[in-house]
Formats: sequence, structure tokens, C-alpha cells
Amino acid sequence: MTLRIYNTLSRALEDFSPLEPGQVRMYVCGITVYDACHVGHARANIAFDVVQRWLKASGYRVNFVRNITDVDDKIIRRALENGEPVRSLTDRMIVQMHRDFDALGIERPTHEPRATDYIPQMLDIVRQLEDKGLAYRVAGGDVNFAVRRFPGYGKLSGKSLDELHAGERVAVLEGKDDPLDFVLWKAAKPTEPADAQWDSAYGKGRPGWHIECSAMSCALLGKTFDIHGGGADLQFPHHENEIAQSEGANGQPLARYWMHNGFVNIDNEKMSKSLGNFFTIREVLEKFDAQTLRFFIVRAHYRSPLNYSDVHLDDARAALKRLYTALDSVPPAPAVIDWNEPFAAKFKAAMDDDFATPEAVAVLFELAGEVNRSKSARLAGLLKALGGCLGILQGDPKAFLRAGSRLDEATIAQRIAERAAAKQAKNFAEADRIRQELLAQGIVLKDSPTGTTWEAAS
Repeated sequence: MTLRIYNTLSRALEDFSPLEPGQVRMYVCGITVYDACHVGHARANIAFDVVQRWLKASGYRVNFVRNITDVDDKIIRRALENGEPVRSLTDRMIVQMHRDFDALGIERPTHEPRATDYIPQMLDIVRQLEDKGLAYRVAGGDVNFAVRRFPGYGKLSGKSLDELHAGERVAVLEGKDDPLDFVLWKAAKPTEPADAQWDSAYGKGRPGWHIECSAMSCALLGKTFDIHGGGADLQFPHHENEIAQSEGANGQPLARYWMHNGFVNIDNEKMSKSLGNFFTIREVLEKFDAQTLRFFIVRAHYRSPLNYSDVHLDDARAALKRLYTALDSVPPAPAVIDWNEPFAAKFKAAMDDDFATPEAVAVLFELAGEVNRSKSARLAGLLKALGGCLGILQGDPKAFLRAGSRLDEATIAQRIAERAAAKQAKNFAEADRIRQELLAQGIVLKDSPTGTTWEAAS
């Protein structure tokens, strides 16, 4: 089966065929580093981490670019509030971002460019657009993109110019020829710090947000590349504007496949900082382990809305424990995936259907059931290897199953020994009392012919 991807641009599932056989060039919009990463960032970045993992598992060489926006209005505002240089703030936030992403098993991209390292490339695009009559200067020093001069504006979002009203996520700024026009270069303001402005033919200033991604993607992947991804909230205006300025300057398509992950809801309401109903990754990891959070995100399809709640995280951990229990009971043998093997073939069919992780996860549970029945180390190895395509099941099973215990292992071992002695003495009431005492403290005992083991309760 050929990999099929839902292309936002065509609004249809399409067979995936990269520009260069065997190689994929992929760009995903990254973080604006002014604050701690939240669950929405986790959802988007895990989604595209799975995409690049599956492309690699399918035999492609992947050149994956995920940018960092390290200059914009929010960053400048936060730096001024903190009384610190912009670079100090962004450096600190990047360290925190890497810490959170590493914990979630999100692999580092091939390239992670910072916007401020690509100012010359941005200015070159602005110049090309101005030369082609698609950009114009404003008296105050800004340079704007003339939306109505670019044929096809709205093709990604499916919106016509008549439907795009001023004020719909587009600020109406004085000096625009049209309310829909957007800024390419912002003139420096007296209140803005010196480390957030650069010299240019238009005077001191800084880039608009949209131009950053056009410059970085084209510089690192070429004028046309295979996949462009990001959250559904970026489809309009950010990605629409990327297309307009990139294709306006270069005269060729920016990306062939556009992918957008769904929103995160908090208890069935869209997550939003303005509503105050958002959680940082760090806050979630104080209550739940990173593997559980990743599994919770992976078992939903990337394009579907994701409803976050503690109840759903508890359920995800209980489900993941079932998979780890299979690996704990049957130590996996090292495995190279044979895609003709029935479980592997079924897993591949799911992933090739627009990265259908819910169906792929269902295959893992079927396989875990077979591991429990057959006690096959080969199948256990296949379970672990297929889990690796999703970035799960790579930890030590026993460590995962025992995570969250309120008692130290030495104390638990002592109580298990005391229970064994009570059973040996036929004092079954005492043995049962010890089991219940441990259960009350979140420890589940499991008896088998080879002895008693334990794990933390879900």
C-alpha cells in the first residue's frame, strides 16, 4: 500500500510521491519562544515526530526542519516586562523547550534554525516582492504585502477575498492599502530594545512573523519541498501568507503536501491562553509521566480534536500498562521488522493511511495479547519495534510499571518477604492483610509460579 496523506491544499487524501525518490524534505512551524511550552505544543510536535518516524521506518531519508521564532511582538513584550535582553529570554526558553520535548521522546529535527539567523534571506524575499509589485512601503517604514495583487490568495484556507473581512485574525493597521495586507518588515519603535532590530534598505526594523518561515524553509529545503506542517490554527493567516509571499517571490509552489494537526480541547472546550484553560508540559509532567502523555496524544488521530483531562490521562496510563505488562512478562528479543509479518503488515496499512495511529495502536494491543498467549520473545520484540515507530514502549517495562509508587523498593521487597513467610506458616489472614496494606499504598502484588512481583496501581 502506498502512503497516503490528507493534503489540506487539495482537501483530499493523496498518494505520497516525494520530489526526489527516497528522500523527503519536510518543514514544520516551531515554537515562538517567549514562555513555557504547553499541551498544544506537545500535541503538534508529537504528531509530526510520528510523521517523520514513520517516513524513516518506510525507508525514506528525511530532511526535517523545525524552526524557532526568536523575535516577535510577544517576545519583545515579555523581555521588556522581565527587564532582560531578548536573547537572554529566548535562550532560556529554548533550553526549557528542549527539556520538555526530550522528555516526551520528540526527536531533534535535522535543522532547527532560529529566525534571527536568517534576516538577510528575509530581506532578500522582501526585495523580490517589492521588485515584482507585490510589496509596498509605508510612510512609517513598514513594508506590506499586497494581498489582492497575488492571484490565488486563499487557496489553502478555502476562503475568497470577499469572505476575508478586516478584523478576522488580521489587525487593521493604519497605512495599509487594504485591510487584508500583512507586514513583511516592521519599522523599529523607540520603545523596542536594540537587540530586536536590524539595519535594512527600509531603515532599522525587524521581520514580520510570516516572512520568517518562508526564508528559513526555502534556504534549507529549496523553493519547493515535500511537506509543510503545523497546527490547524496556522492554516490562516500564517500558512496562507507563507504561500503568497514565497510563491510571489519564487514563482513556484512552496510545498506539495500541507498537513495540519487538530486542536486541543480542555474538558471539551478549546484550549486558549485567553480563557486561561491551558496547561504547560511541565505542569502535566508533575502529575503524569512523559510516556503516558505521549501515548495519550499518539492514540488519537493527528487531525482529530484532542480532549485533554486527567480522566483521559489516567485511562491512557492504564492502557499503556497493558502493553508494558506484555513486555515485562516476556523479555523481547531484538527485532528487525518484517513488514510481511501479519501484525506488521496490519500496522503498516494503518500508518500508510494518513498516519492512522488509533488503528496502529489497536494492532499493538492485538499483538500484546498474542505475546501474553504465546510467550514468544520474537513477537515481544516485534511489539517493541512497532511501538518505536510511534515513539512508545522504548523504556524499561518494570520501571514503567513501578513508576509512581509511594514506597521505596526495599520496603516493598521486605513486605513481600513477610507475606511469603506468613503464607508458608499458613497464616493466610496475615498474608491477605499485607496484600491489602500494600494495595492501599498503591502497590499491586502479582503471584506466579516463579514468585511474587509488583507494580504501581493505575
